[in-house]
Amino acid sequence: MKGLMLVFGFLAIFAAVGCASKVRYDNFKVFKIQTKNAEQRQMIEKLAENAESFNLWHSDDKEVHVMVSPQKLIHLQNYTRSHNLPLEVMVSNVQSLIDDEQPSKSTDDLSFGWTRYYPLSAIEEFLDDILAKHPLVTSEINIGTSYEGRKIRAIKISYKSGNPGIFIESNIHAREWITSATATWFINELLTSEDEDVVNLAQNYDWYIVPVLNVDGFVYTHETDRMWRKTRQPVEGSACIGADPNRNCDSHWMENGGASSDPCSETFAGTHPFSEPEIKALADYIASIKDRLNIMLAFHSYSQVLLSPYGHTSELTDNHDDLMAVAKAYSDAVKELPYGTEYTYGTSATSMYFTSGSTRDWVYNTQGIRLSYTIEFRDTGRFGFILPPIQILPHCEDTFAGILAIVKKAKELGYLEPKYTI
Repeated sequence: MKGLMLVFGFLAIFAAVGCASKVRYDNFKVFKIQTKNAEQRQMIEKLAENAESFNLWHSDDKEVHVMVSPQKLIHLQNYTRSHNLPLEVMVSNVQSLIDDEQPSKSTDDLSFGWTRYYPLSAIEEFLDDILAKHPLVTSEINIGTSYEGRKIRAIKISYKSGNPGIFIESNIHAREWITSATATWFINELLTSEDEDVVNLAQNYDWYIVPVLNVDGFVYTHETDRMWRKTRQPVEGSACIGADPNRNCDSHWMENGGASSDPCSETFAGTHPFSEPEIKALADYIASIKDRLNIMLAFHSYSQVLLSPYGHTSELTDNHDDLMAVAKAYSDAVKELPYGTEYTYGTSATSMYFTSGSTRDWVYNTQGIRLSYTIEFRDTGRFGFILPPIQILPHCEDTFAGILAIVKKAKELGYLEPKYTI
């Protein structure tokens, strides 16, 4: 008993030290700043690149959301006032949202569920359990290895040969926890639900799902800094760590202001295309199965918007009308649910901002996957990246209705013909 108590004592000390080392956001606020043109938006985005005091949460053609430290609050207020930019508080204390995000220990801790958010170790245990329970229709995919040596795990669900393929990537940005929660729920739903629509999706399509792509960054958000976005690979010649993995693909990399060359920026594109091992591994894997894939969905948060190619230019793709028709189907289906969640849609460059080097555009431009979307999940800013756990299941229901609509419309438009027969 004494030895056991000693172990518990060490664990308590370790937990206390771990908590003490976490980055805190006491009295950090998030503001909505209304902008009238691209120049004003870029001014705020430039201001937000001061990572120690500001953090860009969202930007589109109408408004920018910026988190600001207490020390720089007056500076932001004076700056926006001098440029006649309306300012509105969205989150009054970021740390309070973080504190409320993880519930106290309960019986829910005994099994994996969707009433709270889980660390990488629990998600991996969930995958192990799924693979063990459904060995005939699931197989593990080893995407590759992260900078810090972690395995990037994925799962394939396939009931029969020759199915069209759908690839889902989630948690490429570390702080977007709702994405991996949604991915794990979707995996479980495909394999356990008796609903006819779910069974049809599971049996007639091959699913390739990566619950956590940016594994190093994800662990860092749980252990150190909840607001971390990037990878964790050091940048030579800079004290800043990591790159934006969704700006690192070799597709119009660093074009038209769609990413940053500053290692301290949240949208730093990396030192060169595929400089981040996680993105190089993902690209290599997708390239190896591209002839089996018909649709690519990249799960992100937040904004409630579907973004199609292109991100690097406002020019439209040759199948733009089809991309919009499929996106509209998602939006319409989700809005019909009791929650009434509203999604908008459009190209990345015209509906939000210029992005270059995204996985969405890379698969569309180089891998022949003609339906490719970024889906920005709940919400529109009230909670932002820190979506309360009580919204996980309603959001997952939204997402299922949307994906069901995507598949139905894509099939109607002829995008789901199998690409292989063996």
